[in-house]
Amino acid sequence: MKRFFIAAIGFYRKFISPLLPRCCRYYPSCSEYALYEFKFNGVFGALCAVTARILRCNPLFSGGIDYPIIARNFKFCVFSKIRSSNASADKFKLWFIPYKKNRYYVIRLGENSAR
Repeated sequence: MKRFFIAAIGFYRKFISPLLPRCCRYYPSCSEYALYEFKFNGVFGALCAVTARILRCNPLFSGGIDYPIIARNFKFCVFSKIRSSNASADKFKLWFIPYKKNRYYVIRLGENSAR
């Protein structure tokens, strides 16, 4: 089921979204928000969060920054010192910022953010 929703979002982003004007009132866009919700959360929770987000994406709400919140149980790990800042920094694509216990904001790095 998860794969179906991710494929549907991919289809929308590739074929339908380029035909429409950019009108999302939030960052990240509603389709990117939905993609992260379905990748990192269960189908039912993601469906509820995405539906609420799409219903809020209208002129009655102010919009703004609204990162998806995911549930994860990360284990403690120690990172070694980065010797070459450019070589290792390109490997990071997403940041998981703590929100509550075992809940994190998902923040994607931009194309030039890691440099």
